[in-house]
Amino acid sequence: MSALPGSAEGTAVTGLDSSPVEPAPADLPPLTERTRAEAREIIARYPQPRSALLPMLHLVQSYQGYVSPEGVALCAEELGLTKAEVGAVATFYTMYKRRPTGRHLVSVCTNTLCAVLGGQRIFDALGRDLGVHHDETAADGSVTLEHAECLAACDYAPVVTVDYEFYDQQDVDSARALVAALRRGEKPHPTRGAPLTDFRGISRQLAGFDQYGGEAARQAAVDAPGEIGPTLAGLRLAAERGESAPPMPGRPPADEAEPAGTEPAETVAPSGRTGETPEAEAADARVAAADNPAERAGAAQTHPDEGAEYGQPRGRQRAGTQTPPTRNPGASGQGTSVEKET
Repeated sequence: MSALPGSAEGTAVTGLDSSPVEPAPADLPPLTERTRAEAREIIARYPQPRSALLPMLHLVQSYQGYVSPEGVALCAEELGLTKAEVGAVATFYTMYKRRPTGRHLVSVCTNTLCAVLGGQRIFDALGRDLGVHHDETAADGSVTLEHAECLAACDYAPVVTVDYEFYDQQDVDSARALVAALRRGEKPHPTRGAPLTDFRGISRQLAGFDQYGGEAARQAAVDAPGEIGPTLAGLRLAAERGESAPPMPGRPPADEAEPAGTEPAETVAPSGRTGETPEAEAADARVAAADNPAERAGAAQTHPDEGAEYGQPRGRQRAGTQTPPTRNPGASGQGTSVEKET
């Protein structure tokens, strides 16, 4: 399928929106000093200020419903970035909207499994009801509709989200009823997860601020009931049939393995012949015994040698590393040179 850059069809296919940011509408609420103060509060959470840009963009959306030119300018000023740098980030991620968004954002998964089970039919029906295409807002401002790539809920397909809350196993009729309720000002409870708020409310939460206005409401959202039957279906069937997964290759069967939490003897019985402390020698053995990079990284995190990478202190190669340090900067792609030991 081909589409013109910046078109709704092109955005739906590629996930990238190359259309220009729309000018601010006349009734757009301004970004106030409170907004700027909350932006600085976000910045204070990070050792590098520019790391705060993603939640700051959500903060802007929580006030204005999209990342406006004013919002781009505020982020750039507070972080010491150019507006082009902020815009590059805001246009990369589809959660940042480039035009005013409705009270609710309705996302319909049209990826493979959801599409096969009716996701595209749901999207088409909602588009007809609302009179919109992808990334467009109904005339009454109630709902913005969008295609969504995989929502990571294939066991609940077809899936619709409203403000990123899940409504599972939808069909055309149930999705149309859901959107009709949203347009009437109702907030049907999601299939699982927290109670529904609205797009600006969830944007505020993504910025790291409370959208519920109190501990009781916040706790109620955390403890909201949810249906997880499809996720557990395989586990339930396995239990009924007495089935279990085979052991990992190279690992002993469960009845021959050491008790859980028991560390192999070779990693805890120092030889005393390396000139290291028992703790350091045991840590070396843990790194060497790791079966894969992830386990090796985990073992390195508890290594007593400060500054070690995968259990190897600077200047000396240890067991378990695959690439020795280099004495010439950049010679092996590893960066800095190694100082000579004394």
